[in-house]
Amino acid sequence: MYPIMKKVLFRMDPEVAHEWTIRSLQLLQRVPFLAKSLQQKWEIQHPSLSSQVAGLSFSNPVGLAAGFDKHANVYPALAHLGFGFVEVGTLTPRPQSGNERPRLFRLPEDQAVINRMGFNNHGVEDAVHSFQTLPRPTIPIGINLGKNKDTSNEQASKDYTTGLQALYSYGDYFVINISSPNTQGLRDLQEAKALEKLLTHILQTRDHCIQSHQVKKPIFLKIAPDLTEEQLIEIMEIVLHTKMDGIIATNTTLSRDGLLNQVSTHETGGLSGRPLTSRSTRWIAEIYRFTQGKLPIIGVGGIFTAEDAYAKIRAGASLVQIYTGMIYQGPTVVKQVNQGLVQLLERDGFSSVRDAIGVDVSI
Repeated sequence: MYPIMKKVLFRMDPEVAHEWTIRSLQLLQRVPFLAKSLQQKWEIQHPSLSSQVAGLSFSNPVGLAAGFDKHANVYPALAHLGFGFVEVGTLTPRPQSGNERPRLFRLPEDQAVINRMGFNNHGVEDAVHSFQTLPRPTIPIGINLGKNKDTSNEQASKDYTTGLQALYSYGDYFVINISSPNTQGLRDLQEAKALEKLLTHILQTRDHCIQSHQVKKPIFLKIAPDLTEEQLIEIMEIVLHTKMDGIIATNTTLSRDGLLNQVSTHETGGLSGRPLTSRSTRWIAEIYRFTQGKLPIIGVGGIFTAEDAYAKIRAGASLVQIYTGMIYQGPTVVKQVNQGLVQLLERDGFSSVRDAIGVDVSI
């Protein structure tokens, strides 16, 4: 059905189409038997796909990236679409409307999207209400944390720790998002001195949360694809020194190299989708090589097929995430990728996805 739906959705403004999709998912959440039937149809259960990453259990390695469920209000419905995990947000302490519309643009010729949303979300308190009232899925739920637009970088750690403390009971893992290009100055937090200070403060707060809740929740750092190799190495040294639990590679890019669509290329914002496929895979391999495979990596950027996901796993990713691929191919892409991964693992003689992680990288 999705090719028909896609024609309708692609005639809409991209953000209006997204809002329509969210309302449809909210409706799905009110019809449990329909949600369950979708899960039975689209979920792939196979022993080769299951794994343990950062102390969490995943039935399959294909997750939904942050940015889709911005307000943490449709993750139960999304969990029925066959994902191995779902990441919500980006959430900020206070609600904010984000940047002015239009702020979301499709590039069909490139199978890409440009967005400059600006962390539009209903804030942490609204997310807490959602987590307290909506049913809890059986798959891991990640929470992507950001800072409010009007919070200075000097005060940024307060925003991240506020979100961490308020939502600690509800997330299975947390993501520190300092790599979105759509909040002015945010990527400056990737600079070494600022980053070490920020992560130290966040991890100290996590220590207090561990004492209060008697459970350790892993924290990942999401990085940009536009770093230089020197900047990447500097960041990895800090991540290892501070003992972060993992990396998400990568966020959207500011690059417009090689795009076929010349109409939307002048639009500012982060580019996602097919043009990011090889760039993010290359960064995953660099991170895996530098950390000698000791740090879990979630690979994201331009995954449309099982082969795309498999390349990221072989480059060092323990898990992968999809977003733009679902816009262009529909929710069945999750099932297709998982089915394809089972076949690719069997073809190469791997009994588990764990066995394929980083096999293309020499350490």
